[in-house]
Amino acid sequence: MAKDLASTGRKPWILLISAPSGAGKTTLCQSLLQSDNRFRRLITCTTRPPRTGESDGDDYHFLNREAFEQQVGQGEFMEHAVVYDHVYGSRKKDVMSLIHQGYHPLLNIDVQGAASIREQNLPEQLGVDLITVFLCPPSLEELERRLRGRQSDQAEVIARRLNSARDEILHWKAFDYFIESSTRSHDLERLEQIVSAESLRCHRLSSPSVLS
Repeated sequence: MAKDLASTGRKPWILLISAPSGAGKTTLCQSLLQSDNRFRRLITCTTRPPRTGESDGDDYHFLNREAFEQQVGQGEFMEHAVVYDHVYGSRKKDVMSLIHQGYHPLLNIDVQGAASIREQNLPEQLGVDLITVFLCPPSLEELERRLRGRQSDQAEVIARRLNSARDEILHWKAFDYFIESSTRSHDLERLEQIVSAESLRCHRLSSPSVLS
């Protein structure tokens, strides 16, 4: 879709979606990628080992701790954070690669990482706008149900994620948009409304076609 995006005269921008663990941000990102091919998911880096079915370069860039820290020291990351004993981070070059191809980079980032990215002032640093969306579970009880339904975490891990969620939700006003999660189709509809509104902003339009 890079050619089509470029042909509209509209400039790429970065869409960041954040939520407490288990709230559904990965599902929402996957839904958007399936419905709108102007977006491409930013593949982030992590020091955690691959889970069953994950592959390097498709799900994450899997790095050992030494390689990760070396790249941090070289200034390659626009954010990085320790999350549940592993380090995660987003590299500037991976974002710019998508932008140069004409895509809107889609970032699936935890709340701590989102705060770090906002501090970077990306419009000034990378020359593109950053739009942030917070996906909030309807209740902590529902969040717990979703976490348990994944059947991938031990009870103590679920308890830790729920405790973190309470603190993360307090930061919802730091984001540009808020979606209270419901069904998969509802969440996607709300996100598509946000995308439509942001795509119509005048400052992202090179020139109306009538003036071409």
